[in-house]
Amino acid sequence: MNVTLLIPARYGSSRFPGKPLAPINGKPMIQHVYERASLAKGLKDIYVATDDERIKDAVEGFGGKVIMTSIEAASGTDRIEDAITQLGLAEDDLVVNLQGDQPLIDPISIEQIISLFERHPGEFGMATLGFQITEEEELNDPKHVKLVFDNEFNALYFSRARIPFGRDTDDYPVYKHLGVYAYTRKFVHTFAKLPLGRLEDLEKLEQLRALEHGYKIKVAISAFDSPEVDTPEDIRICESRLAVD
Repeated sequence: MNVTLLIPARYGSSRFPGKPLAPINGKPMIQHVYERASLAKGLKDIYVATDDERIKDAVEGFGGKVIMTSIEAASGTDRIEDAITQLGLAEDDLVVNLQGDQPLIDPISIEQIISLFERHPGEFGMATLGFQITEEEELNDPKHVKLVFDNEFNALYFSRARIPFGRDTDDYPVYKHLGVYAYTRKFVHTFAKLPLGRLEDLEKLEQLRALEHGYKIKVAISAFDSPEVDTPEDIRICESRLAVD
């Protein structure tokens, strides 16, 4: 099973235009993501998938590989589908989708999600990561997507609301979703053909489309947080955390 890691990155953002190129300790954010991903074991290739020449130039400037995708891609998964079609991956090859706004991703988390497919071949087509929330302010913040899963670590639901809701107690673990996915090339092709889901549209969470259409999403609980950069303030938070590391 060959494993290709793709980092979808777009320049436009209503809250933070040019986010992938925002400097963090003197390097563009996309370089931090790429370099940390390259430390993960078991990867055959890493590409940044983008439709923007500025991002392409920056990635090639630090020696990374780029695949140019269509400006018509409506979602991150559409961009992934475009990229893997161009790359000609085999149906059973594994694709890791790492969001380009996670400069603190731990390579072990990437290895962990890959290992799910190695340990459970053929049982599911898609997997993702969760992390037990440790910061109280994240519990009710819709920016931090929460998830619940069954006893076999199959995802039951993702929400911007706090789930589960403790009616009589607040002393229980709550998990948030980390924006790392892995899927077989075959499943990406299937997913890209599915119609927009009702819950997906309400929550604006693309992964709900798979659950709404009856597909399993296996969850691995990571020991490492991987906060996403959504605002310029998040850049400063990342810099402070990198200084500690």
